[in-house]
Amino acid sequence: MALPFTNDIRTLRFLAGEMTQGDLGDRVGVTRQTIAAIEQGKYSPSLEVAFRIAHVFEKPLEAVFQWNDHKD
Repeated sequence: MALPFTNDIRTLRFLAGEMTQGDLGDRVGVTRQTIAAIEQGKYSPSLEVAFRIAHVFEKPLEAVFQWNDHKD
């Protein structure tokens, strides 16, 4: 089942000098595997981790994560 939100982490990493998942994980305090799972929509980050990711890119939370409120 898909998570109810998407993210632009991969694009933001590319725009930040092609930052690796490992580099982002180190800066946020999680593993590379966690970043990969978040990017792929397989894992929902905690609110703290979501804010830390947004902070690394100097973006508001809404510029990194988008809520998809589909009521099927």
